[in-house]
Amino acid sequence: MRYVWRVCAAQAKPAAKERAYQTLKERILTGELRGGTLLGEADVAAELGMSRTPVREAFIRLASQDLLRIYPKRGALVVPVSADEVDAVIETRVAVEAYAVERLVTRGTDVAAELREALERQERIVADGDPAGFVDADRALHRLIVERGSNHILLGLYDSLRDRQRRLGTSMVQRDPAHVAASIDEHRRLVDAIAAGDAAAARQALEAHLAATRQRLLDR
Repeated sequence: MRYVWRVCAAQAKPAAKERAYQTLKERILTGELRGGTLLGEADVAAELGMSRTPVREAFIRLASQDLLRIYPKRGALVVPVSADEVDAVIETRVAVEAYAVERLVTRGTDVAAELREALERQERIVADGDPAGFVDADRALHRLIVERGSNHILLGLYDSLRDRQRRLGTSMVQRDPAHVAASIDEHRRLVDAIAAGDAAAARQALEAHLAATRQRLLDR
């Protein structure tokens, strides 16, 4: 019986560590824990009903992803989104998405119907009063373009930006929900250009949209 108890305890420890990590990460990405918030190990452990050890390990993991900055004996600070991070994410998106847009248009990839469906999904989400849900719908539309217009290596690179895109998008929507309507209008111009088979217009619409997104993120 003692052996079984020890095995179960050993199995429970990584579960607690993972739960602490996933809970904190989700709260950071959704903006519930805003940049500049100081987290204490004891406070988080008490809230989650676990010891401080899995919380400490979660802090270390999140710090390796630049979401937390650890201060020994004080806790961990939620790292605010910086202008450099905004620029880095947008620059990478421009490089990947512009290539994907041109490639799917010039190859005649039949993706217009799927893009229009993704756009309509965004409009329904906003009409239902869920601007936060727009963040995931926004990424789904852009990812569809990359998936259908690039290669698996570029898609993997794009997917590695998922958490950063989610955090940036959430912060933008939380500051001013009006940004959502502007973004949907820009998406509509992009989808129309792709549907028309106009590669130059599609690339121009994409770059204008991402430039406007960058500006909205920096206007804080």
